[in-house]
Amino acid sequence: MSTIYRRVLLKLSGEALGGANSVFGIDPKEAESIAERVREIHNMGVDVAVVIGAGNLWRGRIGIERGMDRATADYMGMLATVMNALALMDAMERMGMVTRVQSAIQMQAVAEPYIRRRAIRHLEKGRVVIFGGGTGNPHFSTDTAAALRAIEIGADVLIKATKVDGVYDSDPKKNPDAVRFDRLSYLDALNRRLGVMDSTALTLCMENHMPILVLNFWDTTALCRALSGEAVGTLVTA
Repeated sequence: MSTIYRRVLLKLSGEALGGANSVFGIDPKEAESIAERVREIHNMGVDVAVVIGAGNLWRGRIGIERGMDRATADYMGMLATVMNALALMDAMERMGMVTRVQSAIQMQAVAEPYIRRRAIRHLEKGRVVIFGGGTGNPHFSTDTAAALRAIEIGADVLIKATKVDGVYDSDPKKNPDAVRFDRLSYLDALNRRLGVMDSTALTLCMENHMPILVLNFWDTTALCRALSGEAVGTLVTA
């Protein structure tokens, strides 16, 4: 099957491993479900890299509200993303995909250190690369890590996996008249504060001409249809 993208970076929230109901922790069945969808697009000949959050294991905001130091809370979140990355790696390898986890925080016993050229080489060899540890720095979200890694590896698109089928002008769960956008400019997304990604990530994508595709990851056909060229979700570009 032909695809319109050669290389993609898939940004998953940590909640994806908790399932559609955002169960706290890691559900192995959800890891297998994610792995199955990655395998489908990988079998289409697409290079796939993944960045995953940590919201299913740790929410730094809660610690900060209790007086925790922001940097400590962020480092805890980065460590949690590596746990999620390992769970995804295990599920993918059991499905026959060769997978590498690279961490921005060095922990040689469980993951490779993040090295850009090595990551690109893995992708060229048909391996799925999962980036853990965020950017390795506090005060930056996994959205920003996803934008940065997508740019560094030369991805054609950053796919933001969500629970809704695109970007709306208001919360569709609260407003039945909310309007979904088929396309958006980076500036519109920034100025209207539509929650596509945080402002740092959006600005990075805008300055480096990295398109962002927002789609419903729980629609099991959305990824394949989007990569085949169908109009799925919301595309954020210049």
